[in-house]
Amino acid sequence: PPPADAPGPTGPPASGATGDRPPPATGRWRRAATALRHAPWARDAGAVLLFFLYAGWLTAGLWPDPGARVLALNPEDQVLYEWFLAYDSRVLAGDFGLVSDRLNAPDGVNLMANTSVVALGFLLAPVTVALGAPVTFAVLALASLAGTAAAWYLLLARTLRLHRGAALVGGALCGFAPGMVSQNNSHLHMTVQFLVPVIVCLVIRMARAAEAGRGHGRRLYGSALGLAAAITVQVFIGEEVLFLTALSLAVFTLAYAAARPRYAWRVAPRFAAALLLAAVVSGAALAYPLWLQFAGPQGVANGVFSPHHFSADLASFVAISPQSIGGRPEAAALAPGVAEHNTFFGWLLLLAAGTATVCLLRRPVVRAATVTSLVMAGLALGPEIRLAGESTGWTGPYHLLLGLPLVDGALPTRFALALVPLLALVLALAVDRALASPQRTVRVCIPVAVVAALLPISPRPMVTASRQPLPEFITAGHWRQCAPPGSTLVPVPLPTPPKPWSMRWAAAAGAAFALPEGFFIGPYGENGTGAMGVYSQPTSNLLTKVAETGETPPIGDEERAQARRDVAHWRASCVVLTDDAPHAVQLRVTLEALFGPGQRVTDVWTWRVDGAGG
Repeated sequence: PPPADAPGPTGPPASGATGDRPPPATGRWRRAATALRHAPWARDAGAVLLFFLYAGWLTAGLWPDPGARVLALNPEDQVLYEWFLAYDSRVLAGDFGLVSDRLNAPDGVNLMANTSVVALGFLLAPVTVALGAPVTFAVLALASLAGTAAAWYLLLARTLRLHRGAALVGGALCGFAPGMVSQNNSHLHMTVQFLVPVIVCLVIRMARAAEAGRGHGRRLYGSALGLAAAITVQVFIGEEVLFLTALSLAVFTLAYAAARPRYAWRVAPRFAAALLLAAVVSGAALAYPLWLQFAGPQGVANGVFSPHHFSADLASFVAISPQSIGGRPEAAALAPGVAEHNTFFGWLLLLAAGTATVCLLRRPVVRAATVTSLVMAGLALGPEIRLAGESTGWTGPYHLLLGLPLVDGALPTRFALALVPLLALVLALAVDRALASPQRTVRVCIPVAVVAALLPISPRPMVTASRQPLPEFITAGHWRQCAPPGSTLVPVPLPTPPKPWSMRWAAAAGAAFALPEGFFIGPYGENGTGAMGVYSQPTSNLLTKVAETGETPPIGDEERAQARRDVAHWRASCVVLTDDAPHAVQLRVTLEALFGPGQRVTDVWTWRVDGAGG
């Protein structure tokens, strides 16, 4: 700087000089915009907004008219979830129970034994009441992907303090991985994973507080209580996701402890005490709901799907899902269903993750992630390992879990969903390290390589289709003339697991009336084990056969007497047939032979029956 006594400049000020005048408004706005752009919260908000815009694009097919659109790859489950959401919304009217009498009348359905997403139904009940269950379903289909990506992004950026760019890559993989997108075809209980990063964050906070010592007891046990609350809520969203999270965290914790034994011995006593507190509090909160699920009315204590069928093919790990931009239709043969592309990572992503693992293997967190990934991938292969659709004759690690109570209810292929955040963690750590490198080539090439590995598995927009409009009889509320609220309405044909379409009627009416039979999990398998749906009554079988074949059967006194018994069993007050039912003319002839002349109400035929009175 010049000496203090140096003469100042003489002559007129330079062009544009302002002297003592305040800076122009444009300068203030520019500085404010710069500060905003560099503020961590603004960058986080931008990342979250980006996730939601992307998820909105993926689910755009539902949004023109959610009531008239359906996820074409799994429409049956969408109908089921719309019914669950409609019934859950009844909590606003004080008319809700964990065992519902509004489906499978008169026996009812145990919501805890089904994937009923009760917590989500409660949270969005105002939306369901105001706009209908299809709108709520569309909101959750979007939010499940975006919200999960955002939650993992915030964990990586805030809790693990990774570079925002690295966290963006990791969050995007967690929210939009092929397994997440395929499960989003109506498996809301598997894709709404907002709370999983919260659970992981609380476990990390507990470990850090336990390491910090006695002065951090409030933080330690506060985090434990928060963990108990998160566990409790997650049970009412999706128990299978909670199980996979708990198993992954257990394996990860043991592997991390083996990598840092001194740290583990130092932290273990206080961490174990906090974990015990979380287990006791959540166990007390969940004692009754879990008893109800396994031993209560209509409860089910076993899984209903075969682990031998729902296992991952070894070849699927390097394949690309047909629902990804780099996938081909023939790859679908490697998965047990359109909603189970959980292992379709592609060879580029696995190569990138493997390279990152080798480079970062000295870090204990990477070693723990590697061990956990291998365990979960092995379990995903199921009891017997298959390669390209053919049995290898090798027994898979999942064979050890067969027959274990509760555990064997988890589908093997879904264990691969736990790989997603583990791979995302390793890739995010690699990008974070690269972005901190002083070498420009490293800062550019590694992030570009990771993004390039993710591009082939990036999802296509979800496939949607139009669906049959609901009858005016339902939408205009004319059903109240035939089936007072709380009574049973019998749609023809009756809803079944393969064809649950008339459950939409009850969902549109806010589950105000009950339906017989239906699509649900109940204790109707061999020796009271779990099964999909319930055995059909004779009259239901008769009507289903007419709808399928178009043949009108002879109806005599025996069939009419059986119809009266079935109506009494269902406690039904009304039987309804729409004009667009399959073989509607033959069904009407059959119903008139069973119950007498029908009554026309708007666009349906109705038959008043006295089953409600016994």
